[in-house]
Amino acid sequence: MVQTSKSEDKVLWDKWIATRDPHVGDSLVRMYLPLVYYQVQRIGMSVPKNVSRDELKSFGLIGLYDALQKFDTSRNLKFDTYASFRIRGAIIDGLRKEDWLPRTARDKVKKIEATVEKLEQTYSRNITACDIAQELEMSEDDVHSSIVDMLYANVLSIDDIQRDTSIAESTKYHIKDDYVLMPEEHLMKEELLNDLSVSIEMLNEQEQIVISLFYKEELTFTEIGQILSISTSRVSQIHAKAIFKLREKLTKIIK
Repeated sequence: MVQTSKSEDKVLWDKWIATRDPHVGDSLVRMYLPLVYYQVQRIGMSVPKNVSRDELKSFGLIGLYDALQKFDTSRNLKFDTYASFRIRGAIIDGLRKEDWLPRTARDKVKKIEATVEKLEQTYSRNITACDIAQELEMSEDDVHSSIVDMLYANVLSIDDIQRDTSIAESTKYHIKDDYVLMPEEHLMKEELLNDLSVSIEMLNEQEQIVISLFYKEELTFTEIGQILSISTSRVSQIHAKAIFKLREKLTKIIK
């Protein structure tokens, strides 16, 4: 964020709360703009190249301004934390409404899903990206890329809300309290985490490292590439392949 002293921060916030002065709001937006850049960078890695970063930034700015308007200073919550949820939610909501996945990509995803089902019935085994690529006369990289699109589309669909709901505030900004799980839900969660852990251990060493650095250490693909001395695109390929393998294994387990 823009470097300001705590006293300057307080002055800005006091003026904003008291007057809602647009000029003060602009100053606060500039101060917290790095939060938008961070979410754009994180989400931008997973969406197709046809989605511009400027568009993601625009969605993020809407979320940031919304956070400024609705933030309750009396609550024991840091604005950075609150704004991050709002920014991420606004970007995902914007992508969903804009229908960011091109028709050709959606058609490709449907073909892959149909092919997987067909080959599984034919060979009665887990289907690999190589099998799909040969059947559809595509490259494996293209298959992996489409799988990532499909996974991210599923993430976006989670944020859809029912049109007939009477709840004023979208549930996508609510954080589930995992400490109040029912006993059977807790057991299912433990089993799923155990299955995921086992599946990750079945990945090769490089795939395990990429998954760990990306999801646990929250490093970017570029940072991971620097650590492993490989290109960012290569990290993306490894990540896509690992996610495909995990999805394949977990789908079989859940069924």
